Amino acid sequence: MDTNTEALMPPLSVQAEQAETPADTERRLHGDLAIWFFILAELLAFGAFFVAYAFTRAHNVEVFNAQQLGLDRTSGAINTVLLLTSSFLVVRAVQLAEAGRSRLAARWVAGAFACGAGFVVVKSFEYAAKFAAGVSLSSSTFDMFYLVLTFFHFMHVILGLVILAALWNGARQGRYRPDNMNGIETGAAYWHMVDLVWLILFPLVYVMR
Repeated sequence: MDTNTEALMPPLSVQAEQAETPADTERRLHGDLAIWFFILAELLAFGAFFVAYAFTRAHNVEVFNAQQLGLDRTSGAINTVLLLTSSFLVVRAVQLAEAGRSRLAARWVAGAFACGAGFVVVKSFEYAAKFAAGVSLSSSTFDMFYLVLTFFHFMHVILGLVILAALWNGARQGRYRPDNMNGIETGAAYWHMVDLVWLILFPLVYVMR
């Protein structure tokens, strides 16, 4: 290799850094490792509940089908739309933060929070109607599963709203930048888990016959 060619080539250290950068970017974990362990644990817990529900339902199909008709599918469908919309807004917020537009991302997080709060309001009215009709953990096996599954998820939504409020505050202060995405990505991962669980819970408990 002649001298001119060597002069045009970057140092070996630079070449190595350039070669590693794409791979390092692809392997980067979005959010804290701890939140992924937490999400896995929560999905396993919900999964155990879903399996127990499906097993019990398989041995009481007619009873479950009859009592399932008493559920408010319209409220469930509205809440599905609210959570899907909220997850979309969170995705946009993360994209904007990664583009260095943290304060604009705050507006999208606020929209996601509003959708999540809407879920809580709709679900609260649904619970109020059920309790007024005498539904309780001991009224029937189906009612027990309905209340345990939906309330367990409901509490996760409440926690998610607290997280979204913290993300909104951080984004409004310009805290999230391309080099500081860990916080908003961690919160987004949790909120998407809440959405995913509902997308399984709604058809399983409200729709499937």
